[in-house]
Amino acid sequence: MKDLLLIYNARLIDSNIDRKNSAILISGSKIAGFPEKAAVKEMLSDDKVSKFNAQGATVMPSFIDTHAHFRDPGLTQKEDIITGSMAAAAGGYGTVVLMPNTNPVVSSQKMAEENNCKAKEAGFCNVIQSVSITKDFDGKTIDHLNSLNAKVVPLITEDGKEVMDSSLMLKAMEIAAKKKIIVSCHCEDPFLAASARPLRQEALKSMKSNPAKAVKLLQEADEILSCAEDTATDRNLRLAKTAGCHIHLCHVSTEHCIKSAELAKNDGVNVTYEITPHHIYFESGKAPAIFNIVNPPLRKKSDRDALIKALIDSKACCIGTDHAPHTMEDKKNGAPGFSGIETAFAVCNTILCRENKMPLKQLSALMSRNPAQLLGLKTKGLLEEGFDADLVVVDTEKQWTVCGEEFASKGKFTPLEGKKLTGQVIATFLNGKIVFQA
Repeated sequence: MKDLLLIYNARLIDSNIDRKNSAILISGSKIAGFPEKAAVKEMLSDDKVSKFNAQGATVMPSFIDTHAHFRDPGLTQKEDIITGSMAAAAGGYGTVVLMPNTNPVVSSQKMAEENNCKAKEAGFCNVIQSVSITKDFDGKTIDHLNSLNAKVVPLITEDGKEVMDSSLMLKAMEIAAKKKIIVSCHCEDPFLAASARPLRQEALKSMKSNPAKAVKLLQEADEILSCAEDTATDRNLRLAKTAGCHIHLCHVSTEHCIKSAELAKNDGVNVTYEITPHHIYFESGKAPAIFNIVNPPLRKKSDRDALIKALIDSKACCIGTDHAPHTMEDKKNGAPGFSGIETAFAVCNTILCRENKMPLKQLSALMSRNPAQLLGLKTKGLLEEGFDADLVVVDTEKQWTVCGEEFASKGKFTPLEGKKLTGQVIATFLNGKIVFQA
């Protein structure tokens, strides 16, 4: 007989259900059913059944992250597969899509499979390693795309960069369309981005001597980068229409990009997009701007409001954390990005559910069901019999204060340091086995 686990005294929530005072039975690595009270009572006295008392907390399908950086191989001083996987489990994530901007760049299915296997051996979460659009980010070579298997590599991306050659990008999209591989786009015009870089560097130099000047320089840079995102988004959507591929927009951060994506949908383009927790929590000019450098930058209030509305209106597909850990020294030198996978649920629960009254079922769709469907994970993202027992137990009312030093991630910097959030991950199960418990 397979191992049996009874999780009881729970509220069960996914995108379809909301059941209080319920239980869920796990057999081996699968959800076996939802026993009634009489059956639960009988199982509680059965020594052959393991038990987990949720104590009234909420059980959901574990979260699926469409966008994270574990920095492995080559940049493991920032993060590695094991610490990244532990951080994912601490954040309630059961599956994570990793970006290929490592050293060397992940530009082959073999390299992707190596990272997938590393994560499987670590046993904290499932990893889906994406592959670069151009080989080694050279901006020229796409021959390696012909050998990819969509079942192993469902997504390609040049994350952290943009494919500058539109003709080459179109050819890559056409290959992806034939193979039914998603093209995930970091939309940023590289020439505009380059013109913003000196402003950021000057801001870092002015940080101590003239903080007001530093903030002003960053605002100038961010406005250029806003234009860079908008123009690249419009180009990539047009190319995707011609290629007939599925385009997924990474970390959308402007109102213009949301409007462009929605217009493209109406025009028949197969487009989905993700929004990050930090872009719905922060807005530009209201945080210590120097250390909160991120690409794309934190945006103005109208952009933030548009992002929140896109999530509430179920236009955005999913939440992508863009977990991008750095050493503290790297952050002091202006490295863009920060750790976010361990705070993602709390941020979304605080901003979307508590402040904007989004039902928790809808948040489950954004963090579990939708990304599962996007990636073709047919037995993940829902609490249904026969689905994988990848589960997260959360206390939706628990208020806690963020402390980066307590992160499982090597990247201890967070712009949320000292902030109070509501909603805490209590436990995470992977294939029916507990991999994290607070």
